[in-house]
Amino acid sequence: MATDGYLFEGLKVLDVGTWIAGPVAATMLADFGADVIKVEMPGVGDTYRQFAGYPATPNADVNYTWLMDARNKRSLTLNLKSAKGREILLQLVAECDVYVTNQPMGMRRSFGLTYEDLRSHNESMIYASLTAYGEKGPERDREGFDLVAYWSRTGLMDLVRSDGAAPAHSLPGMGDHPTAVALYANILTALLRRERTGEGGLVQTSLIANGLWAASCVAQAKFCHADFTGYRDPARMAFSRAMYLTSDNRWLQFTMVRSTEEFADFVAAIGASSLLDEARFATSAERFEHGSELIAALEPYLLRETSEYWMIRFRKTGVPASLVGVLDDLLEDPQLEVNGIVTAPAEDIGADRVITPPINVQGLAKVGIKKAPELGEHNREILSGLGYDADAIRDLAEEQVI
Repeated sequence: MATDGYLFEGLKVLDVGTWIAGPVAATMLADFGADVIKVEMPGVGDTYRQFAGYPATPNADVNYTWLMDARNKRSLTLNLKSAKGREILLQLVAECDVYVTNQPMGMRRSFGLTYEDLRSHNESMIYASLTAYGEKGPERDREGFDLVAYWSRTGLMDLVRSDGAAPAHSLPGMGDHPTAVALYANILTALLRRERTGEGGLVQTSLIANGLWAASCVAQAKFCHADFTGYRDPARMAFSRAMYLTSDNRWLQFTMVRSTEEFADFVAAIGASSLLDEARFATSAERFEHGSELIAALEPYLLRETSEYWMIRFRKTGVPASLVGVLDDLLEDPQLEVNGIVTAPAEDIGADRVITPPINVQGLAKVGIKKAPELGEHNREILSGLGYDADAIRDLAEEQVI
């Protein structure tokens, strides 16, 4: 591994996966200079290429999800159902440092692409495995998206709903993207071990593990046999957990209003100090006990003015209020670009700014966001590097191996 330039310059990575949670871990390695080869089926490719064009997604002139998540990689099409396709993959495995996959376990076994199958070809390789429900147990072969394995199965879908409301779907990729960060962390931990011991090995995480981790501040209580009686009782809901509508149909939240002093400042700012004279709202304990009543009493005050009016007033009075964001707000959010949360691409890819992973190491150079590959764009380049001449590459194409 190079000691200058990009941190992962010279690191060879195979992305043998589809959609987000597995492949984006490889994208993050590419951000810091790794050479990532994305292996895709000929003619079809990673079906995530088509996601931004689905009927229910926002319309744009560019493939916005693909340019964000597949950037900085090279694409090689390989038909892994064919012996020749698998033979080429094994040549790449022999040279790689990291192998990332979220192929279903049954498919891996049938193609001979499990860690046990591949380790003899490269003992120092890090084999990074992403599954829906884990490597073991009765559901080890079960496929699943983050909507199901991360969001629904772990209780998150149920926990975030209001009392009496139906469960709501998660956003696309809402569990996949943080799971990709966890897989990336696994890979880096294994690379450090290899740096110290020379050992490669298997690392793995799953959608269900990351979903439960996301729910853990409440879910851990269940494993400690906690009493959940009243957990969703709307009558005892803390006022700071409610959302308040303004006259311009925006929502405000006051989660950070916690102390008695902050609450007093809050009601003074909205002209509702008289509520403190009522015994049911006089103390924090009483306010909690009569939560739904307090929320109902506060709502008319906030509905009188616009969100802009209230946010200006709260800033002046020091009340820690928050405006519930909408996507339009992000375009002018001063925190995003200055902190590298969104960044301008290094070349013209059809987007002014791109959302980036939350990985930031001061002084560590990033490659910059370059175009995501066309399907099979680098076939000739990669195969030539393996020693295939023009005639052999043409034959592979005619045989539909690539």
